[in-house]
Amino acid sequence: MGGSRRANLRLLLFCAPALIVYFVFKLIPAVSGIGYAMTDWNGLSQDYSFVLFDNFIAVFSDTYFWRSVWFTLKYVAVMVVVANVIALLLAVAIESRRRAKGVYRTIFYMPNMISMVIGGYMWMFIFTQVLYYMADNWGLTFLDHSWIGDPHYSFIAIIIVASWSTVGYLMIIYMAALQGVPADLLEAAQLAGANSRQCFFRVTLPMILPAVTICIFWTLNSGFQVFDVIYALTGGGPGRATQSVAMNIYEEAFRGNIRYGYATAKSTILFVIVMVITLIQLKVMKSREAEL
Repeated sequence: MGGSRRANLRLLLFCAPALIVYFVFKLIPAVSGIGYAMTDWNGLSQDYSFVLFDNFIAVFSDTYFWRSVWFTLKYVAVMVVVANVIALLLAVAIESRRRAKGVYRTIFYMPNMISMVIGGYMWMFIFTQVLYYMADNWGLTFLDHSWIGDPHYSFIAIIIVASWSTVGYLMIIYMAALQGVPADLLEAAQLAGANSRQCFFRVTLPMILPAVTICIFWTLNSGFQVFDVIYALTGGGPGRATQSVAMNIYEEAFRGNIRYGYATAKSTILFVIVMVITLIQLKVMKSREAEL
């Protein structure tokens, strides 16, 4: 028993720095934020008064906020499908190669190492300069669009840049899962007459489903918090057509009227939305894993 206590104490000491950081920078601000959401604090002055649920009531009549919620939901839905499908296809294609796997892993993972703000400005130059040059001089007229100024094309541009930055990270997770698929199962399926497509959907995909759950979970959470790529690429424009929830909260808290309490109420509502959707996703995926 004494040895067990000492082992637990050592474990606690090793975990203490991470726990302290988590409590100070995550848990305490999250809990105090709920309290600020019930005030009219502007984030600067020391004087504020409690307004209870007035901020939450006001959010439900905030047209711009719900437009940003709709845009964010649309962004998340597209990103979950596009990023995961491309990442899985790349992982399968690279794992099937016998040579230069490390080179391909490095090439496709490199965009994830670039700051999304820098990547966003780089892609803004591509959309506003390079594509127009290619359309005018190379005859690629299908590229001649206002990729940043048109709401429809600006959404496509955001998806392209976000996928470019995200796919490499997801690909690494899928590749690690693919390496854990037993080779004898695939060989047995091939001996039973299964073709490559059947082997993938009947053997490989069920075996890597936990990795699919992790990647979808990560894409959902990062999608609801999207800010940097939109800030760098479109700034939420044209107008507010590409404004995400995170950008709407940022503008409310740090620009314009600076209503920190009201912005915190929006953050609390966003937290509830993300939590509900995430719990549903995890429950569905876990039940699917159990079935397979």
